[in-house]
Amino acid sequence: MPCLLAILAVAFPRIAIVLLWLFTNFFTGVYHGIIIPILGFLFLPLTLIVYTYIAKFYPGHLTTGELVAIFIAIIIDLGLMGGGAWGRRG
Repeated sequence: MPCLLAILAVAFPRIAIVLLWLFTNFFTGVYHGIIIPILGFLFLPLTLIVYTYIAKFYPGHLTTGELVAIFIAIIIDLGLMGGGAWGRRG
């Protein structure tokens, strides 16, 4: 079941953010304002989820593995944003 939720979060990150915000306390205590979560929701939703998970459950300095996870989330987010450009090319 948790793997299915992770796959759905990757496929539909904005829906996952809304559901996490409404039904859990996942984002409490991580961000001090509302601007960063809103910008994350608009531009890098999967990165927002990954960074929040890391900041909430692994406090302290970021390790190499955590930085790699954030980097992969950024790459996936950027790929989701520009994914239709290749299909429109031809």
